[in-house]
Amino acid sequence: MKIVRISNAAIQSDAGLAALADLGGGGLASFTGIVRDDGGVAAIELEHYPSMTEASLHRLIDDATARWSLLGAVITHRVGIVPVGAPVVVVGAASLHRAEALEATAFLIDRLKTEAPFWKREHYADGSAKWVDAKASDDARAERWA
Repeated sequence: MKIVRISNAAIQSDAGLAALADLGGGGLASFTGIVRDDGGVAAIELEHYPSMTEASLHRLIDDATARWSLLGAVITHRVGIVPVGAPVVVVGAASLHRAEALEATAFLIDRLKTEAPFWKREHYADGSAKWVDAKASDDARAERWA
């Protein structure tokens, strides 16, 4: 099972993860990314190219499934303006055993941060905004899965 959702709507973490829990595995791991106040940030804005981004997320799940014995995986990503404190991404993986689910979840979020075509702009409390550059730390984490 593979679920990819990209939406402007608020993320309901339990919805996607419930589908994974129903697969009968012994391990279900997930990661939820929350928008944080990083030096006066009030919200972030995420833009994407829908068909390209969706295809990229499907490929990530396919790559994870090829590496680990997964029963299923879910990626839910929010776009548009997302306020501080709100979930922006939920990644989950289900497998027969915990190790595969945990590793696959780490792989999915690490690779998503560098491979999925999202563009992020931070909006600050003073009304200003700026586009965010890619981070070397994200590249380093993704490289460990090469």
